[in-house]
Amino acid sequence: MLLALLQANAAVLDPEANCSVIDAAARSASAAGAEVLVTPELFPVGYAPRRVRAGLDPALLPVLHERLADIARRNSIALVYSLPRITPEGDWQISATLVDTDGSSLLSYGKVHLFGPDERAAFTPATERPAVVHFHGIPTSMVICYDVEFPEAVRAAAAGGAELLLVPTALAHGFDDVPQVLLRARALESQVTIAYANHSGIEDDCRFLGGSVIAGPDGKLLAAAGEAPELLFAEVDPDAARRERTTVPYLAERRPDLYRSWDA
Repeated sequence: MLLALLQANAAVLDPEANCSVIDAAARSASAAGAEVLVTPELFPVGYAPRRVRAGLDPALLPVLHERLADIARRNSIALVYSLPRITPEGDWQISATLVDTDGSSLLSYGKVHLFGPDERAAFTPATERPAVVHFHGIPTSMVICYDVEFPEAVRAAAAGGAELLLVPTALAHGFDDVPQVLLRARALESQVTIAYANHSGIEDDCRFLGGSVIAGPDGKLLAAAGEAPELLFAEVDPDAARRERTTVPYLAERRPDLYRSWDA
């Protein structure tokens, strides 16, 4: 399966411009033969948690979901995008959605680990375990940004059967070790392919790292971006995770009952 990542600069609170960027990337990725395009965290509205919470009309969210589903349909490519969502209790959360080529929703996820005072002021952490869906023959799951820096989140997805983890992110400049070291460790220890799509440039005074990566289940990088906007591609071998798990059975040889006794 050919996987594509969009690394780009979003305009805060300009969904029309941002969706146009996603549409163009989806068109290019589909023409190149990619089956899915992963976009960065909150990209359709821009990454500026306090401004988004204060300035985004919630009535626009269903419209944006439909616009993004239509981008997937028109370009015949599955799409991962991230938007705020509002719970029945009225809490704002950061979410990610995977839609198929017909625009139907395959998977959704709410961000569990919020990063920094801005996110915590604007959003409420979600609590759901990463779900898994079979996507083009590969068990697939999602987490968002800071979530992937916690081994428990990635391991929960892998223990649920995931072999591919799609990660919209918004990583600031100066955290180079996250994609170059930590992400590769997460991929290796849970033996999953991780696709990590970041912003680039400056949004609301935050300078983003870029540095989007796709890491295989052996911890090796399949593709890596610099700081500039880029459409990144990598071929994902549907048998790679199973091969690695047969060679070194980390998941099968866990001892969760023992670990729970350590916590006690």
